Amino acid sequence: VQLQASGGGLVQAGGSLRLSCVGSGRTFEDYSMGWFRQAPGKEREFVAAITWSGGNALYADYVKDRFTISRDNAKNTVYLQMNKLKPEDTAVYYCTADPQYLAVIRGLSESWGQGTQVTVSS
Repeated sequence: VQLQASGGGLVQAGGSLRLSCVGSGRTFEDYSMGWFRQAPGKEREFVAAITWSGGNALYADYVKDRFTISRDNAKNTVYLQMNKLKPEDTAVYYCTADPQYLAVIRGLSESWGQGTQVTVSS
């Protein structure tokens, strides 16, 4: 599946952004989806994942209670609603997809989007 992420930008600390990722080329419902991020000089890290049905989701501790992952299979889209943003959330955010939920969580997905930049100013 091909993935196209969007929605990044510059926001002040405490603000909100919603990222979107549209999938194409394969049956979207066959895939679990996730978001990772990579800050300058740091390794890529897990943010959130969601199963194909949306029935289960997992969050990294550092975004729990601030970020929400969701999906709309009719629109082939997964979202990441980010609230109460902090400067340390500044990173390039990547969406990812794999038929196996565990592969998404472990960062071993078969498909990755191009990334969208999120910058949070203090």
